[in-house]
Amino acid sequence: MQIHELRSKYKTIKEKRVGRGGKRGTTSGRGQKGQGARAGRKLRPAERDILLKFPKLRGIKNPAKRVKARVVEFKLSNLEKVFHGEKVITKESFVKKRLISRATDKVKIIGNNELKTAFSIHGIAVSEGAKKMIEKAGGEVK
Repeated sequence: MQIHELRSKYKTIKEKRVGRGGKRGTTSGRGQKGQGARAGRKLRPAERDILLKFPKLRGIKNPAKRVKARVVEFKLSNLEKVFHGEKVITKESFVKKRLISRATDKVKIIGNNELKTAFSIHGIAVSEGAKKMIEKAGGEVK
């Protein structure tokens, strides 16, 4: 007996080649249709999709938007009703009376009626018509 005549006592089992057609049906273990069944498929990493679902910078608002102030217009007729006991009106007095919610808000007094009481207004924007009516009543605008 020679070496090339030797045979194994057990039958040799060949490994199945998957994904090359045949031996496993039509899909060759790749499922049906879609990206996963195609050659050269490239799937996005799942971590990337998970990261996109997280809220970005929650609680931090646009700083440029925060700096912008609202302009609250205030009529002369309301000025007499709200500040009837005071002579000097400033922005802080508007905050104390809760007429403006934030200190960053700007106030502008506009004229629609004649004043009976004299007010001294400091650091608040006043329209030209309102300024004339305030000075006519004996008040001043600084």
